[in-house]
Amino acid sequence: MSQTIVYTGKVHTTGGREGASRSSDGELDIRLSTPGSTRPGTNPEQLFGAGWSACFLGALGKAATERQLHLPVDAAVDAEIDLALDEEGYSLVARLDVTLPGIGHEVGEALAARAHQLCPYSKATRGNIAVDIHVN
Repeated sequence: MSQTIVYTGKVHTTGGREGASRSSDGELDIRLSTPGSTRPGTNPEQLFGAGWSACFLGALGKAATERQLHLPVDAAVDAEIDLALDEEGYSLVARLDVTLPGIGHEVGEALAARAHQLCPYSKATRGNIAVDIHVN
């Protein structure tokens, strides 16, 4: 199966969780801090949540279009990404809360299920981390 690369995001990070990240185009330029730290900055779990929720919202739009529906302008995805620790080490756990005002719950569930099949973040994490998707 051949692939066409649509876009490549390039980010340079130094200093790990207490460092900084900058994209090659300069649009992303952030300081990093460990979760719970009082230092200014964000952390990888927040960044992952932002990326996944944005991607998932785009996939919801694609799923709606497949059903000849329009995604509400105030549709939203809230992501919670847990950094978990057990005897095997660190792992991630995710919750995606989907809000689709004006769309019935059953249709919303179907759209979220389809979006989970379409979203590249969902594909990348499938089978690797626990994910709970809830439609409000």
